[in-house]
Amino acid sequence: MTTGIPQTWTLCASAFNWTPDITAARRPAQDIVTGIVADGVADTVELEPGLLWRSFPEPRDAEVDEFRDALDQVGGRVSIVGASLDDFLSATQQRSTQERLDFLVPQLQAARRVGAAGVRLPIGQAGAELLALVQPLLHELDLVLYEEIQGQQAPDSPAIAPALETIAGLADDHVRVLVDISMLMPALPASYLEELRRGGVPGELVTRLADEWRNPATLDAVKALLQSGNVPPRVHTLFMNLVIRFGRSDASDLRSILPLVGGFHLKFWDLEDADGRVSQPLRDLGGLLGGNGFAGTLTSEWGGHEWLQDDPTDITRRHLALATTALAAGASGARASGARASGAGALGKGAAA
Repeated sequence: MTTGIPQTWTLCASAFNWTPDITAARRPAQDIVTGIVADGVADTVELEPGLLWRSFPEPRDAEVDEFRDALDQVGGRVSIVGASLDDFLSATQQRSTQERLDFLVPQLQAARRVGAAGVRLPIGQAGAELLALVQPLLHELDLVLYEEIQGQQAPDSPAIAPALETIAGLADDHVRVLVDISMLMPALPASYLEELRRGGVPGELVTRLADEWRNPATLDAVKALLQSGNVPPRVHTLFMNLVIRFGRSDASDLRSILPLVGGFHLKFWDLEDADGRVSQPLRDLGGLLGGNGFAGTLTSEWGGHEWLQDDPTDITRRHLALATTALAAGASGARASGARASGAGALGKGAAA
């Protein structure tokens, strides 16, 4: 599966892709997640413990051990565990920093017990004070805490830049950034646009979304419809993806934060690759990483089950195949460019001599 990409890149599959199967509960969640490996989709899995362990957010040792043993039997391993940080004890009472730490610690211990390399939180949620308290435990457990940036969260945005500066200031390999490539969307998913059209979103706006997604004025039109209260109720939740989950950045925008990045979510929604809307961001990413010595995880994460009924195993398998080809093409191009530049430099020196 990984032929053509650098050995320091680990392709994974997220258990999140199987959310519809897990919530349907026709089979035990543990069997579904271990099946990702048993069915040959990927040998490394990112976990969503809220879907897997009934005792979450304080996973019982026996429940964690049972899953790890089952995964070991099929030759699988865990990359990252999605952590949760509930900042409130009630609707009106916020947790203290110590209470937030106490809420997180059992999850860190469970992640170490299941054999994970790291845990994941949204960018900036922990904050500098909690990060300082949790750092010694991360070192003790040999875990990496990844803070995830995604969708509209561009690295230079005022809401995100301070959190990135905090991580950079720590200069600690146990606190890194995870980038979700929902940030890098040259065009919107065709199936999503069709869902909006069927749901009653004005055709003029759907056409604009299809043709001018990266035009800032298009997002203004999206917000105007929201503020008018005229988004059809049946697609209101889906419509919010436009202002939260779908980004308009380029891979080059990530260059400045690459030294902080230890992993990527290869977010995809469908596999309709018209104009390279799925594969081009992957090629661009492969080129960026191939020229910068990246080492870390690249995880297939499917968000389209919100409106599609595709089989998770089939679509994840096909996405990983597409991603491998696109990433390898990008990395190969970066290596070739580097070799040409090196050769040109050598020729220049010879001529000067």
